[in-house]
Amino acid sequence: MCGIAGMACLPGYHPDPVVLHRLAGALAHRGKDGEGFHETGNAALVHRRLSIIDLEGGAQPLIQGDLALVANGEIYNDPALRDRLHDAPFKTGSDCESPLFLWPECGAGYGFELRGMYAIALLDNTGPDTVLALSRDPFGIKPLYYAETAQGVVFASEPQAILATGLVARGVRPLARDQLLQAQFVAGRETIFPGIMRVLPGETLRFVNGRLDHARKLPARHGRIDRDLTEAEALARLDAALMDSVQAHERADVPFGMFLSGGIDSTAVLAAMTRLGNGAPLAWTARFDAGEIDESAQAASMARSLGAQHHILTVTETMVWDHLPQIVACLDDPVADYAVIPSWFLAREARKDVTVILSGEGGDELFGGYGRYRRAMRPWWRGGRPPWRRGTMDGLCTLPNGKAWRQGFHPRPDETRLRAVQGLDLDEWLPNDLLIKLDRCLMAHSIEGRTPLLDPVVSALAWSLPDALKIRGGHGKYLLRRWVEAHVPGAEPFAPKQGFTVPVGQWIAAQSKRLAPLVASSPAFAGVIAPETIRSIIERAGERRARHAAWALLFYALWHRLHIETGPSGGDVFETLASAVP
Repeated sequence: MCGIAGMACLPGYHPDPVVLHRLAGALAHRGKDGEGFHETGNAALVHRRLSIIDLEGGAQPLIQGDLALVANGEIYNDPALRDRLHDAPFKTGSDCESPLFLWPECGAGYGFELRGMYAIALLDNTGPDTVLALSRDPFGIKPLYYAETAQGVVFASEPQAILATGLVARGVRPLARDQLLQAQFVAGRETIFPGIMRVLPGETLRFVNGRLDHARKLPARHGRIDRDLTEAEALARLDAALMDSVQAHERADVPFGMFLSGGIDSTAVLAAMTRLGNGAPLAWTARFDAGEIDESAQAASMARSLGAQHHILTVTETMVWDHLPQIVACLDDPVADYAVIPSWFLAREARKDVTVILSGEGGDELFGGYGRYRRAMRPWWRGGRPPWRRGTMDGLCTLPNGKAWRQGFHPRPDETRLRAVQGLDLDEWLPNDLLIKLDRCLMAHSIEGRTPLLDPVVSALAWSLPDALKIRGGHGKYLLRRWVEAHVPGAEPFAPKQGFTVPVGQWIAAQSKRLAPLVASSPAFAGVIAPETIRSIIERAGERRARHAAWALLFYALWHRLHIETGPSGGDVFETLASAVP
């Protein structure tokens, strides 16, 4: 896992060495094992390396004649590609070298040949023009951002690196701010920073002499429903797909483990890891010193039954107040999902023993796990409603742009209502919330995150399933539950789920007298929400309705302080917010 960056300049401009070193410095946390640069006349590539495969020889940029490449990710079918490209003059054992030899053959469609998670920048100087291709895997597991500036295009694994160049001014798009407060993430191509864009999942953007010339997109999902598929056939196919994917995702030259929540998705991944027989897997679970829901006992039970080496980390209120500014500091593309808290602490703990973590992200989206899927399938007269109809702040305050925040939250038609809503989540919720959270919280500690359920083999199976094999008897993820039932001793996959809740409301309520005036006076909300309204929401954080809103307000006040006002993140929450008050 790595950090990548670079520039492709317009005619008359050349990459500034100061800018290139700013990019590298801003991404140092993503790769502490090495730094690399490659520069042509009007373009340059930057790489920060976290060594996972070919520890000795896989340094980047990778160069083949007039082609050069930097990559962040893993190409799981690299051995098969090397067999197919047997005449290619490979120089390293890096799994990211094969795209260099696919590009001359496939051009911008080379991503169709790749199985993996990746963000790739490839420079082609074989012709009279300088061509830069920026590519991202179909699920958007690995991040990639770009900005078109007066000097040309600049790109990086994180927006904060682009901002560090000074080529793009800091600021906030009001609509994106509202989306963050209402939905906990920012949807679409445009980030919250004006002028900084995302390369969309599955997309390859082609820039010629510093200008965007062409875009091509790979689908994260494909195929029609197999309506003749029986449950027994589906279980057999799911078993083959899971085992194939987890085996591919275990490929590494460094120690690896996994995050175990006790839920269906991570339990399925752990069961597959155990069946592969590569020793007792290492697993980490978070619990909290407050709140009524604690899944650590269930996770421990699953770990014992599968022979895993299990570690439970207790996250306390004091830990959160002390370290929350550091957590928010790593979320430059903001995600107001309170699960960032345990993810960050688990990554810090796991880094003592491993460099790679497997997790269960993607199971809900592919196999139909969320309650909003069941609601979307019902007719309106039975309580059915579309997803993302209400926002976190609705009923508590009015934002300047009203309902405009819902732009980009409308499902596209598909074979069934369920598939349409799943498709929306795969396009927006998954890459712009869950996967950003995983990437930033792990990379803050130089640890790689892998998601075996987000794999083309698993996705092809999931996307062929009839709705009845995803949702049945009030249960989402029906087929995945049946698989866990068959392969995990003592599992009760159809038992009522407690849910995963971080007690942020309880913590905020306990400190509301200190927090309310600090959040209310934050410059983040000037002209947006009245101070008295903010104070009221913070003071009511213990109530169910106000809990998520209070967290969203606290998160955004901290985020604005760190990423727009560029305040320090070294103090605790109260010191960080107080430093913003005139």
